[in-house]
Amino acid sequence: MAQKGDQLDRETFSCSICLDLLKDPVAIPCGHSYCMNCIKSFWDEEDEKKIHSCPQCRQTFTPRPVLVKNTMLAALVEKLKKTGLQAAAADHCYAGPEDVACDVCTGRKLKAVKSCLVCLASYCENHLQPHYEAAPLKKHKLVEPSEKLQENICSRHDEVMKMFCRTDQQCICYLCSVDEHKGHDTVSAAAERTERQRELQLSRQEIQQRIQDREKDVKLLRQEVEAINGSADEKRRSDVKQQIRSQQETEAGRVKDLCDVTVPLLPLLLLLDVSIVLRSLFANASKTSAEFRTKSRETICFPEFHFL
Repeated sequence: MAQKGDQLDRETFSCSICLDLLKDPVAIPCGHSYCMNCIKSFWDEEDEKKIHSCPQCRQTFTPRPVLVKNTMLAALVEKLKKTGLQAAAADHCYAGPEDVACDVCTGRKLKAVKSCLVCLASYCENHLQPHYEAAPLKKHKLVEPSEKLQENICSRHDEVMKMFCRTDQQCICYLCSVDEHKGHDTVSAAAERTERQRELQLSRQEIQQRIQDREKDVKLLRQEVEAINGSADEKRRSDVKQQIRSQQETEAGRVKDLCDVTVPLLPLLLLLDVSIVLRSLFANASKTSAEFRTKSRETICFPEFHFL
């Protein structure tokens, strides 16, 4: 029953736009309540239409209503926050398999937002409040939620390891610094962390500089390759032109030599051709004359004489 009551409270005091508990709640003329920023943004999108509506019941208002914070509703929401219902307003506030759970919550645990290295416990937003309000707890060291808090405790002295031994390159507690690590080069863990972060930043800058230098080298190499390819293409074109020119000169020389041999023979060839033609004509004429004589003999008829 209590769980149903909590669910009812969450639904009652939640904004239907952002689905979270109301922040600076305002009530519009139709009676529905929203976060001031949520309904402002919603109505800003409707300004062009000159008509503003309720996101739930769709009742329209002209002109745009003036928004005034509902102080009574705001007080109720603040009360809900203090009782821990804010963290339960959405399922994503509960700890999942990969989340660090609050060590104080009972039943279904909420996500831890901080871990305390002094208490060696993790806390959700509500159970963390004493560390912000109680003077003794304000001195505790809070870090991001971690399930490995025990790793920050010295196994020998059961104290938080707040120092770092540079000689042995390991975290130690303050008792270790006066015991087995006495005389070693020790600094606070925070100082070592800062130094490591500085070195890491320098290394990152050096790596980025090297990357930039390599990019410049690659760019220059590409330009050189393009220049070489262009020069090679030009050389190939020159070689081809030279080869064509050489072939042209060779063919021209061959034709010239052939002309030098042929031109002197042209008169002789012409006479030879004329003689061949005349011989052919004479041969045809003789043949024609012989055929004519033969035919003449066959066609001439002599008269017959009869003697008495």
